Order: sequence, then structure tokens, then C-alpha cells
Amino acid sequence: MKALITGGQQGIGLGIATALHAAGWEIAVASDAATAQMPFEASYHQHDVRHIDAIPALLDAVGPITTLISNAGVGAMARGDVLDMTPESFDRCLSVNTRGAVFLAQQVARRMLELPAAPYRSITFITSVNASVLSPNRVEYCISKTATAMAARAFAERLAPHNIGVFDIRPGIIQSPMTAPVADRYDSTIPDTVPAGRWGTPRDIADVVVPLARGDFAFATGAQIPVDGGLSIQTF
Repeated sequence: MKALITGGQQGIGLGIATALHAAGWEIAVASDAATAQMPFEASYHQHDVRHIDAIPALLDAVGPITTLISNAGVGAMARGDVLDMTPESFDRCLSVNTRGAVFLAQQVARRMLELPAAPYRSITFITSVNASVLSPNRVEYCISKTATAMAARAFAERLAPHNIGVFDIRPGIIQSPMTAPVADRYDSTIPDTVPAGRWGTPRDIADVVVPLARGDFAFATGAQIPVDGGLSIQTF
């Protein structure tokens, strides 16, 4: 079994890569960083997901994979009023979080269809609770994650006859480099917004991803799974 994790050098991606490695996967990590120090044996490939023309070269270098974790993502360039949202920030979110993720998954899926049915093959998109819960100060991020969630449903429908599982994991407030700049704000809001009463961790996400990648929930393909401590539960 071999997994490709985009953005796997830090945060949620690293947590997933670490857990998959411990579970027996060979790991390949793709990131736009020039280099990365991985805490275990893994191949590292510099790749910007916005450059979709470079996808074939990336996949040739990685080799056949059974597992894609589409995790690379960016946030809004600046949080603020939707009336002040800029085209640059909107385009950046859509180009990384949606366009890059969709076309990488497309080419991975084509190659997965050429592999034997065993071992189990899967594609997991790491979207966000903001695929369904609005964060008014970063609307472009919410839009990008909502669009990617719909793409995950489309891939799930297309690949289900071939026993290739596709899943949409929706993290809530997770300790990561993306949330670090606003950690103080989240510290003050978590008690009132997250029923579990704590930050999520990359391990919380990984604990859900590993059994999905293993095929334990193969018949649940297309599932949208919040991993948010109850943040997305509707209360009145």
C-alpha cells in the first residue's frame, strides 16, 4: 500500500502521514516547500497543486498509489467583511483548495482504475466544517471547501462501481499552522462553540482517515464526516 499526501509535511497532513506510516503504508509527500524534514522514511516531492500541468510528472515520480489524501490547502489572505473580499484571495483559495485538488484527484483516479482491485484504493479529501458552516470573515475559503465537497461526491459516484472509496473529511478547529495566527481568538470561542470543549488535533483527523484508507468503511463511499468535536451540530 502506498499513500500520497499533499501538504503532508506539517499540520493535519503530517498527522495523517504519520498514522498511515505506522499502519504500514509507504508514504509519499507532496508540498510546494523546497524541502521537508519528515520524522520517518518517506519520499518527498516538491509540487504546487496549482500547477496542474505538472501532475503527470508528480505521479510518475511517486509511482502507483493505492491511497490519495488531498490535504493541501490555504486560507483567506486576510479575514474580514465579505464586502472587502479581494479577487486575489478568492482566486488563491479556489486555485489551491478546489482546482488543484480536483484535477489531481482526476488523474490519480484514472491511474487507480488501471491497478488491480486489491489492495483497496481510496481518495480522501480534507475539506472543512466550513463546507457547510459559514465563517463570515473568510467567505472565499468557505466557498472553495464547499465546491471541493461537491467534487468529492462526484468522484465517489463515478468510482463506486470499481470499489474505489471516496470520502470527505471535514475538520473543525484543529491545532495547525493555519490556525496558529488566530489561536487566541479560538481559545476564547471554543468553550461556547465546540461541545467537546477542546481544540482538535491532527491525530483526531488521522484516527478517522486510517480506517477509511484501509477499507473498513468501503460501503460508506461518498460519506461526509465532520471531525469537529460537535461544532457543526445544529442547536437552537
